[in-house]
Amino acid sequence: MVIAVDAMGGDYAPEAVVEGAVRAHRQWGYELLLVGPTGLVEPLLRRFGGGLSGIRCVEAPEVVGMDESPAQAVRRKKNASLVVCGELVRRGEAGAFVSAGNTGAGMAVALMKLGRIPGVDRPAIATPLPALHGRILLLDAGANVDCAPHNLLQFAILGSVYAREVFGVAAPRVGLLNIGEEATKGTQLCQEAYALLSQAPIRFVGNVEARDIFRDLVDVVVCDGFVGNVTLKMGEGVVDFLRTLIQAEIRSRPWLRVPAAMLMPALRRIQRQTDYREAGGAQLLGVEGVCIISHGRSDARAICNAIRTAGEEVQRGLVAKIRSEFAAAGQLVAPRA
Repeated sequence: MVIAVDAMGGDYAPEAVVEGAVRAHRQWGYELLLVGPTGLVEPLLRRFGGGLSGIRCVEAPEVVGMDESPAQAVRRKKNASLVVCGELVRRGEAGAFVSAGNTGAGMAVALMKLGRIPGVDRPAIATPLPALHGRILLLDAGANVDCAPHNLLQFAILGSVYAREVFGVAAPRVGLLNIGEEATKGTQLCQEAYALLSQAPIRFVGNVEARDIFRDLVDVVVCDGFVGNVTLKMGEGVVDFLRTLIQAEIRSRPWLRVPAAMLMPALRRIQRQTDYREAGGAQLLGVEGVCIISHGRSDARAICNAIRTAGEEVQRGLVAKIRSEFAAAGQLVAPRA
């Protein structure tokens, strides 16, 4: 299996990306294409990987900046590392691509180079999150700020297939993120989406409030991209705040250091469970290919896990299974007049 990796994507590129790619190759044996200026990437590959034969460099002299307009940059910079990654997947030279670069540009590349799966109006960013006894999937996490009810229905089907195939949940429970449990709660979008989801061939369990999404009540949480991104960033902030608060308490009270040391193994397990680097990145579901969008702050560990995730999705044939699900759904997922 071949995976294209945007060597210039992210705050710590290219060093962290190259190191993460070397780790992933050593752990899982995937053949990797590091895409970027070879004059920068090859010396780093020699430093981190020595003479690894399973990682090759692909020349891409341009870079899409984090502050550039995504669509314009993708059209103008044909030789940007991110654009070349998408082209490699389009031509069948790679089975997936991974990037921690400009999120909007990553989406634009996926749409322009790979295209949508038939029946999918708008692809969604799907982010795995920890729950009490497993994982949940939140989508959309930021790709579509303004949505119609049928978009949320499509997100629900995308999430159900993912949870079934990747999480191994036989009949994933789908919840609609809302401000209350009753069907009449929320905006007009939520109320109309509730009606559509109730008739869909999925296991829809109703509305779910933000405070409940980590309690194993659902496997898939559906919302528009604005709400999803705010929810995701709020969750990240709470985790960072609690970690900082605990560390400050221990430093300011020396007598807590002994019991804290005893709790350290448990605290490390909790930290791993809530660390975004464990998943490595979010999936852009609904396009004709596997596209992993990693956090801009991704370090080598996050890149390594993102490559692992990409490889797993290719091996499971996730795109083909989503395509089949939408073909079976037919007009049910089409926009309403």
